[in-house]
Amino acid sequence: MKKMVSNNKVKEFLLELQELIVERLAQVDGQPFRHDAWQRPEGGGGITRLIEDGNVFERGGVNFSHVTGDRLPASATAQRPELAGRRWQAMGVSLVLHPRNPYAPTTHMNYAPTTHMNVRFFSAEKAGETPVWWFGGGTDLTPYYGFEADAEHFHDVCRRALVPFGADYYPRFKQGCDTYFFLKHRNEPRGIGGIFFDDLNERDFGHCFNLTESVADHFLPAYVPILERRMNTPYGERERDFQAYRRGRYVEFNLVWDRGTLFGLQSGGRTESILMSMPPIVKWRYDWQPEPGTPEARLYTDFLKPRDWLLD
Repeated sequence: MKKMVSNNKVKEFLLELQELIVERLAQVDGQPFRHDAWQRPEGGGGITRLIEDGNVFERGGVNFSHVTGDRLPASATAQRPELAGRRWQAMGVSLVLHPRNPYAPTTHMNYAPTTHMNVRFFSAEKAGETPVWWFGGGTDLTPYYGFEADAEHFHDVCRRALVPFGADYYPRFKQGCDTYFFLKHRNEPRGIGGIFFDDLNERDFGHCFNLTESVADHFLPAYVPILERRMNTPYGERERDFQAYRRGRYVEFNLVWDRGTLFGLQSGGRTESILMSMPPIVKWRYDWQPEPGTPEARLYTDFLKPRDWLLD
């Protein structure tokens, strides 16, 4: 398969993926997503699909981007100095959903070249040298009030997405997610994990593309049943207050540790689209701890810790 045909195939899949996800989420919410196409002066552009103040989603975004450049930013070459001086292109779908109901978890998915659900494809070229390419992506769940059934369902679907490609992928990518989505300055996980991979260049292009397709295709079956189960649960100010406090951890991770955010900002990406992942209402408190025995404390003791959800 020639590289350009492969790139076109990836782009076609990503655009179809964005449309499929937006259509299903709009059905759940009952409100349409805004459509915002944009161009990047340095090369490329994208489509941002956003919902705010919906019936279910307080804020949600499903972004497609295909950007190019002559020189990679520091966030991309820090771990790969051999890529310095190469032309590059990156394309992907990145998704973050913040439901209003505190019992419905936030989710993130990525499919592209560096990483929420996220699905990404990246390539870098230099005259006279073999092109460098890799896939990255994954999906993870960030609950505010934990439910074992939700965590088990989410991880089971993630596992099923990877089983056809080899028995080692799920435990490997689960560990990658647990390691990556960890707030080092807080010494705690962001949520209950999922799967995450980056720099995937194994066997051949077709194998990596098919694996990434499967991860993306399993996002809706992993998340929507949980959302529909929790989105109408009664709640009050206490739950909303705790949700806003825990959302602060989400903001801290994205602005301090997330490589995708850094890549987007350093490469001159569209700031509005990059920061659409930020929740609309957030709170911080000084040295706050939940009362022992409360549902809020249970999030820390039972969910925000390393755990094999498919064995426990």
